[in-house]
Amino acid sequence: MSFRPLSLALPTAFVLAMGLGYAIPASALDNDFDGMLEIAQAPPPAAASGRSFSPKDMCLDQVARRIGNRAYLKARLELKPDQTTAWNAFEKASDEASTRANARCATLPAEMKERPNIVDRLSMEESAMKARVAAIEAVKPTLTALYAVLSPEQKAILDQPRGMMAGRMGGMGHHGPR
Repeated sequence: MSFRPLSLALPTAFVLAMGLGYAIPASALDNDFDGMLEIAQAPPPAAASGRSFSPKDMCLDQVARRIGNRAYLKARLELKPDQTTAWNAFEKASDEASTRANARCATLPAEMKERPNIVDRLSMEESAMKARVAAIEAVKPTLTALYAVLSPEQKAILDQPRGMMAGRMGGMGHHGPR
């Protein structure tokens, strides 16, 4: 296992373990089982300190951030009239994925006082990853179609890293100004 600073490892592990991963490039994640085991072994920050935490609330917050990010992107892209059909299809698919994510969030515990065991944490991570892959598969065709009608300047805006980890990834895969 590699050493990761505590300030990055705990939030990252918790986000992934609870199914709240957000648009992190695949190259930023360890794809081996040891990496998954390392993530599954990290305690959620609140559980480590003896306080309770709410996976449900954290999940709902993440869905809200994704919705907000789409609104931000729409404003930044300054879509032309001939691009709105592609955007609307992408937005519809994204909204449907958000609805499914909200339904999944509703199934999560409203409060956890104790740290789940390793098998439960690995199962939670697996469930979250399956849900995230399903969302990506549902949205990707419309995003691909949208991307195809964007100008190079608009593509540059869309290509910029976003989300909770964008600033912490040391500019992985990022070239040029933000």
